[in-house]
Amino acid sequence: MKEEIYSKDLGINLKTGGEEEIFKWFLACLLFGKPIQQKVAKRAYFEFEKEGILSPEKILKAGYDKLVEILDKGHYVRYDFSTANKLLDICKKLKKDYGSLSNLLKKAKDKKEVEKTLQEFKGIGPVTIKIFLRDLCNKTN
Repeated sequence: MKEEIYSKDLGINLKTGGEEEIFKWFLACLLFGKPIQQKVAKRAYFEFEKEGILSPEKILKAGYDKLVEILDKGHYVRYDFSTANKLLDICKKLKKDYGSLSNLLKKAKDKKEVEKTLQEFKGIGPVTIKIFLRDLCNKTN
């Protein structure tokens, strides 16, 4: 059985409720949502952290080539191209439609609406949403 990863395992503090921490967890969940080894997804997340690319704005500014480079450094090789595109698409839609992840969450009246809204993003599926909401809703990390 696969060990579950939690936000606290990545040094992310959701208790603050701050946009930066919420987005860092969202980014991690996007990486962990792929059928890839957890240690690889974790290493890729830490490469994003090392580069300081932990917001939608910074992901968009970094661009495709830089994102692929970061993913490759984290050994996220099998999905590097598709994940770079997915991250750019998600961040563009997030900024355009909601401004921020916090705004998206505030607009939703309940957890079900958050799930439905996130599923409207191309590349976000049930696994990613489940991981994201598990920690976000509990905030016991």
